[in-house]
Amino acid sequence: MEYLYDKELVAEIVEQIISAVTSAQKRCRYAKSPDDFIHTETGQEKLDFVCMKLIATGESLKRIDHITERTLLAKYPEVPWKKIKGIRDFLSHHYFDLDADVIFDICQDHIDTLLITLKRIHKDLLY
Repeated sequence: MEYLYDKELVAEIVEQIISAVTSAQKRCRYAKSPDDFIHTETGQEKLDFVCMKLIATGESLKRIDHITERTLLAKYPEVPWKKIKGIRDFLSHHYFDLDADVIFDICQDHIDTLLITLKRIHKDLLY
């Protein structure tokens, strides 16, 4: 039996996440290497922006898990949801230990898949 939850509310949250991830993706394009995030003031601002959007994304994903009793995200195993929620915790509590390599890796190897999957979830919720 499928767990019933407010799909419109969850779709709205997913929309907010899509907006945040799209903005982060644009800022990620700035960096051609991890050093681009740390050696200039502009790079540091881009890094801060991406980190803030990742924090918001992780927090919103936790909210979705709560609302859906962990049933929705589990249907999309191509994304490491637990790691995304974990990066939120790390960035929130250990920001000064941040390694630009980790954020650069997210930008290069994971953000596109995340965005594609979020758009699919949004479409699935509405239809």
